[in-house]
This record gives sequence, structure tokens and C-alpha cells, in this order.
Amino acid sequence: MAEANQQQEDSLVTQKIGAVALAAAAAAAALTLSGAAPAQPAGERAAAATIVLVHGAFADGSGWRAVYDDLSARGYRVAIVQNPLTSLSDDVNATVRVIDRQPGPVLLVGHSWGGTVITEAGIHPKVVGLVYVSALAPDAGETTAQQYEGFPAASEFVIDTQADGFGFVNPERFKVGFAADADDADAAFLRDSQVPIDMSVFATRLENAAWRSRPSWAIIARDDRAFGAGMLLHMARRIGAEITEIPGSHAAFLTQPRAVADVIDRAARATARTAAPAAAAGRREQP
Repeated sequence: MAEANQQQEDSLVTQKIGAVALAAAAAAAALTLSGAAPAQPAGERAAAATIVLVHGAFADGSGWRAVYDDLSARGYRVAIVQNPLTSLSDDVNATVRVIDRQPGPVLLVGHSWGGTVITEAGIHPKVVGLVYVSALAPDAGETTAQQYEGFPAASEFVIDTQADGFGFVNPERFKVGFAADADDADAAFLRDSQVPIDMSVFATRLENAAWRSRPSWAIIARDDRAFGAGMLLHMARRIGAEITEIPGSHAAFLTQPRAVADVIDRAARATARTAAPAAAAGRREQP
């Protein structure tokens, strides 16, 4: 009888393990097979995924500094990707390299174009969740450019495309279009340290859409002028994300770091609750 009850309990646990749980189990199994000892959980944060931050176009990873500091102070392990912005495959590869270096499950966070990157890179078996920060979220077979169709143009977000195909945000329109809630000094620094993006990336079709198999959260800045009205909300609803609206511009990752970190923290806690039993299940299944 005791054996039958145990089998029923194990069956119930197995039924509750979804796609995210399986991904976490795969990560734990990979660590076990490689001989590395999985980290021992010490509370929910310790069990949570490493947070990997992925920047978008026209910026680099340094813009995440305040979010990094906030999450690190909360006890999270945080890593930041430096995307070359030269192609979708280059940016995905840069992200995967960082994911591969992490010791366990990963929560991917992407801003703007970084949303496209995490949508493709997020099928990595270590990834247990996705957070979109004013970010694009195409489906497999779609291009990023298609996400703009049917929405009004973002008239205050002006991109100057160079002869070589790389684009910069117009310097005269940078503050109003990209960082309206930043102080003048911060907006000027962002403007003058822009990382240009190869504009052809927006016409690249995705092969995968990780949001179809991973839980997603979406942070929408109410004064984001980089996208037409309704576009961010439409994408977030389509992918079934848990949506949080916050004050701020397109640069909310820089200007509203606490609000952004709060959502990431909530997502990390949610994935930790799923990943813990999955990792245990993965270890039990090893011969």
C-alpha cells in the first residue's frame, strides 16, 4: 500500500512538470552528467535562475548597471550580454555563450531588440523564463519588422541609416524618442555612446519562438516612444505574458531600475518554484 501511495504521489509530481520544469531538469541533468555538483538551494533566491540581461539596439550592456546592482543586492547571480548588433545570429550566439557559462537555470531578460534575441536564444535548455522589457517578441517564421505592421509609426523615434546599412538614433531626436525621462546628462551620454545596429536584422526570420514553451513576463513603459501606440501591449498579450506597466521612456531599464528589477525578481521567484522540483526530478531519474 505504501508503495502504491508513493507511486501515485510521484505520478502527480510528474504531471505538474511542464515545459519550463523539463528545461530546468535538463540543465540539472547536464550538470550531474558533467560531474559538476548542482548548487544547493538556500531559500528561494538561491534556488532561482541566474539572470542574464540582454540589451537592445543603440545601447550596450552598461545601461543595465542599476538593474544589475539592484538584483545583485537582492542576492541574485547576474550576467550581462554584449551584443555586437551585426546580425540576429551573431547576437543569439553572444547570448548563448553567456548562458553556457552559467552553473544552472537561466532567466533571460531582453530590452527592445533584445526581445527578438531572447525569443530565439531562449530555447536553450537552461532557460526557464523570459522577461521582455519594452521588447519585441516575434513568432517563429516572422521577422522583427513584421511586428510594426498595423500600428502607427513612432514619429518621435527617428533612425538615421548610414550608407553601410547601420543605423543610429537621430541625435536631435534622441532624448525625446529614446530617453525622455532621463536627465540631460544621462541622455547625452546615451546619445553619444550609441552602438549602431545593422538594419537588415529586422528582416531576418526567426527559426524559434521560446515564448511558446517558456513562461514570459512583459514590462511596458507607459511613455515609450520607440513603438507605435498599442504595439507593445499587443505583442505581450499575444505571447501570454504576465504584463506590468511602469512609468518611463524606452530607456526605462536605465531610468526606472527598481521597477524593472521588481518584475525580474517576481519572475525569478516564480521560475524557482517550478525549477526546484524539476531539478530534483531530474536528479532522481539519473541511473
